[in-house]
Amino acid sequence: MTAEHPTNWRKPTRSSTGNACVEVGRLADGAAVRDTKNRAAGHLTTTRTQWTSFIHSLKTNRFD
Repeated sequence: MTAEHPTNWRKPTRSSTGNACVEVGRLADGAAVRDTKNRAAGHLTTTRTQWTSFIHSLKTNRFD
């Protein structure tokens, strides 16, 4: 999708003491997601529109 390198990696505050979670990095027009247990495996990227839709779906319990 992009050759840009994600910056400002963050993991959810609810999992701050564990390593079994994902981290989200910033891209100029989207986000990147990687597994904290295997950061060397790379990351997935999304556009801003895709990421916004995903977050909205989480907040509205679409996946429950």
